[in-house]
Amino acid sequence: MSRHLHLNAFLMSTGHHEASWRLPESNPVANTDVAHYQNLARIAERGKFDSIFFADSPQLIGDVGRRPAGSLEPTVLLTAIAAVTTRLGLIATASTTYNDPYNLARRFASVDHVSGGRAGWNVVTTAGPDAAKNFNLADQPAHAERYDRAAEFLEVAYKLWDSWEDDVTLADKESGVWGDNSKVQAIEHVGRHFQVHGPLNLPRSPQGHPLIVQAGSSEDGKGLAARYAEAVFTAQQTLEDAQAFYADLKARTAALGRDPATIKILPGIVPVIGGTVEEALRLERELDDLIKPEYARKQLAKTLRVSPEDLPLDQQLPADLPDEDEIEGAKSRYTLIVTLARREKLTVRELIGRLGGGRGHRTFSGTPEQVADAIQDWFDAGAADGFNIMPAVLPSGLEVFTDQVVPILQQRGLFRTEYTGTTLRDHYGLARPAGRTRSLQEAVS
Repeated sequence: MSRHLHLNAFLMSTGHHEASWRLPESNPVANTDVAHYQNLARIAERGKFDSIFFADSPQLIGDVGRRPAGSLEPTVLLTAIAAVTTRLGLIATASTTYNDPYNLARRFASVDHVSGGRAGWNVVTTAGPDAAKNFNLADQPAHAERYDRAAEFLEVAYKLWDSWEDDVTLADKESGVWGDNSKVQAIEHVGRHFQVHGPLNLPRSPQGHPLIVQAGSSEDGKGLAARYAEAVFTAQQTLEDAQAFYADLKARTAALGRDPATIKILPGIVPVIGGTVEEALRLERELDDLIKPEYARKQLAKTLRVSPEDLPLDQQLPADLPDEDEIEGAKSRYTLIVTLARREKLTVRELIGRLGGGRGHRTFSGTPEQVADAIQDWFDAGAADGFNIMPAVLPSGLEVFTDQVVPILQQRGLFRTEYTGTTLRDHYGLARPAGRTRSLQEAVS
């Protein structure tokens, strides 16, 4: 059977370019405008995208002077989007570091019910001391500790989603029996991080389990993805790096006894599309010219764990940056940024420009045909199962991609022309996990 691309639209306020909000056509308060996001979802569904995705963090990210700051809680937003779409998958980020399994298992099962089986959870381990201080902690837990907690968190969530058997509900009006109590079981989980009695207070959802997504590319992140993830969002700058990541993660997945085809790897790409190459490059320059270097340098310094004064704009990165082993948060993104700067000998000003469009994700400017070629090249070369499409400007970037790039991919036989299923698992070609047919106590005895 021939492979087909998977396309996810990663939506962020006015677009992924940090200066997109300054364009005349942009709505600078789109970040809290539900109608804006509903419109974007309709566009993505018109393009037959597998899904849309919202990132999230339990802290205020960056300087409010730099770009639209603050975001709606994404699972709440997804319920509003579910009401105006019928097939589009709905994925949101939620942290295993600053939540409890019961709350998130219930929340994502609820979105799956509300949407008719279209929910996905991007599982993250939140980095940074600022988030910790919002949750009664002096500093963030260590990197390995966060991932150990995440693994147990997911195990508890699976148990909760399966604490109801699929056929609990009888709804027998004549006998007056709504459900079969013998098919709802406590989970009695006792682990290193969590003690959870259960069961979940919600029937098993249409997908059984929401689709599990993971986005970390560190060693711990890849280990978690290989064991649990069904889709992986990743940032890769070169074909060679993307091929290596793809091969490594597929091999790790197979080594754990999973079919590598059941984990879909989607690198991010920030397309800037014009009718001609010159037009696309002009649009890119217009956006880059609107970047305020003082804000961007401050953010870069925070990522690199140095002082802004250590990053003169017209010099390359200093030679004595911390080693990745010294970084407790966002290890893979740190390495990607430093490697990019070193490999291309970029000045800090040039690096800021490169990061302004996608924070380390691959940026590509060109015609619709060239964007389609770039996507197909990586897909055919074993570097991707699909792509996380990150429009530089919204809604226009998503509209152009949907109306001009998607038809080319469809004509080449690489992408669906119609939805063939109703759930997010259907779109990703994944089976619905079987529910429990015995009590949890019997299953583990």
